[in-house]
This record gives sequence, C-alpha cells and structure tokens, in this order.
Amino acid sequence: MANWLLYGAYGYTGQLLVEEAVRRGHRPLLAGRDAAKTAVIAQRHNLDHVVLDLRDSDKLHAIVAGVDLVLHAAGPFIHTSEPMVQACLSGQTHYLDITGEIPVFESIFSYDSHAREQAIALIPGVGFDIVPTDCLGSYVAAQLPQAASLEIAFLALSRASAGTAKSMLEMLGGLSKGSLVRRNGRLVSIPLGQEHKEVTFSNGRTYQVTSIPWGDVATAPFSSGVQNVTAYMSIPLPPGTAAVSPLLTRLMKIAPLRRASSKLIDWVVRGPDEHLQQTARSYIWACARDAAGNRREAWLETVETYRFTAVAGIRAVEKTLEQQPSGALTPSLAFGADFVLDIEGTRRFDTLPASPTAA
Repeated sequence: MANWLLYGAYGYTGQLLVEEAVRRGHRPLLAGRDAAKTAVIAQRHNLDHVVLDLRDSDKLHAIVAGVDLVLHAAGPFIHTSEPMVQACLSGQTHYLDITGEIPVFESIFSYDSHAREQAIALIPGVGFDIVPTDCLGSYVAAQLPQAASLEIAFLALSRASAGTAKSMLEMLGGLSKGSLVRRNGRLVSIPLGQEHKEVTFSNGRTYQVTSIPWGDVATAPFSSGVQNVTAYMSIPLPPGTAAVSPLLTRLMKIAPLRRASSKLIDWVVRGPDEHLQQTARSYIWACARDAAGNRREAWLETVETYRFTAVAGIRAVEKTLEQQPSGALTPSLAFGADFVLDIEGTRRFDTLPASPTAA
C-alpha cells in the first residue's frame, strides 16, 4: 500500500477512518497533536505514528514531504486546514479532508492553479460533507445542461460528534445571520430558518427542510456550473428562529462565549454509538431547474453519516492514489458523480421508489 498519513487519528471520526483503513488493508502513518492519544490509537492497530503540531511548520513540512497523501481529519478546519494545505503544496503531496466548512472550501479552491503546477490534488469534503450531496447535485445538473438553480436537501437520522458540533459553532461565528445561499454566483447570508420547504425523500415520507450553510453552496458552482444553490436539512426549528438567528450568530462571534461552548460540547457530545452507526440511514434529494421551468431530480439513500464518512474517506484515498488527479477539486469532479455509489448500502433513484424503505 502507498505511503500516506492520517492526521487527527484520535478524534471520533479519525478513529473510524483508522478502523476502515486497516479493514481495507492500509497501514497509514497516524498523526496528531496529542502524543498520548495518538499513541493509544496507533498501538491498538499496530501502526506507526508521529506527534505533530500544525504550528511546528518545519516538522510539519518535513513529515508531509515524506508521504504521498494526507487525509486530514482534525477540525475545526477553519483553523487547521491552511497549514496542512501549505505543507502539501510544498511537499507535492495530495491533500484530502472531511471538512464541511464553506470558508475552507473557498480557500482551498483558490489554490487550484498552484495544485496543478505541483501535480497534486486538493480535495476537501470527502466524507458525508459533501460526497452524497455533491455527487447527486452533479448528477441531476448534468441532465439539464442549462440548469440555472440547484436545490439539495438531506435527512440524516444520526447525531453529531463533538468535532462536527465545534466546526458548526465556528462556522456560525463566521456568519452574519446564520445561513448561506448562493445567488447569481455570490454567497448571500440569510437568517437560519428563513428559507424552508417540504421534500419527500426515498423513504416515502415528507419532511419540512430548512436552508443551512452546507458545503454545496460553495462547491456546486465548481462541480456543475450552477450559480444559484440552496442546501436544506430536516431539522426541527422553533417558531421565530429566523428572527433570533442574527442574535445567535453575533453571540458566537464573542470568543470567550465560543470557547466556553466548545468546552461544553467536549463534555456532553459523544456522536452516534455502534448500533446507530450500523442501523441509521441517510436520505438526499436534489433538483436542478432551468429558466424555462424544466427540472430534473433524483434521490439517494445511504448509510449513517459517520459510517459513510469512514468508508468514503478511505475510498477517496484509494481513488486519488490510483488515478492521480490534480488541481483543487470537489469529490464529484475528482472521481465522477457515480463515486457515491461505491459506498456499500447506497442507492440512487431517478423516481421515487414504489415501495419505499421506512425511516
């Protein structure tokens, strides 16, 4: 197996990635800032490891230059991605991560020409953020070449890990109102809960979905060329959320309050247990429309979000090392819109199934 590094190996998702990598016969070099936690995971799987603080630029660049690829799993990525991306560009090392943070996508895509010069790939979002939505959105947009708008919605019957919750907290603090949409090519901030609709998923049930700042509002224009993008999630929001959303985002800009919230997350958020990982399902819908009112839509059903991330992340490592793409790419640009179908337990529908699966 090729020589690659997994950074953030002792986090909730990092451990799932390690387990999936070993299951598929890989022996990645494990890395993380905490020496004791990194050593525990490495010893559990009989893997080599290195203690690596991203602030130690010389050591970071030296280690990264010695591997073919880095899979970066330590968020919030708004704080951690830039030094790792710079090390990968310097060392001519492929970079993958599992971010869902819009500013990180925007930043990484700005390095497209540099990555092509170095003959490496920079592929953010190779987990549930954003492989299923990116692949399904690209799939429907390709069927409507003059698509002017793209809507994507998902229902995830799981719960967030501490790392995901903290990344969401950081993203909220960086917004002016609470959510983001793309309108005429520009990112526009709107109050959380302002845009909502009903969507019927492939389980046959109809849910109220609310616009959220999901990664596709940054990535879909690159994947499909569509310049008007809205992402939705089925989340219960109390009445009046849109009115108080700007206040919540302003509160999250206060650094001490954000740090206190982050510590609370560490204490109380644990992520899905083994049973939920194995039994929960995730549902995605995408619809492309053109100016004449024509539309194309499709549905996707797949496994629990963190289980999906583990499998998709390692498959993305394998595809990158096998195909050697270059440039700053979305998952569907790097591997094709059918990449999501590589994940066992995933099905795509062009029409709603006649005998839907129960949620």
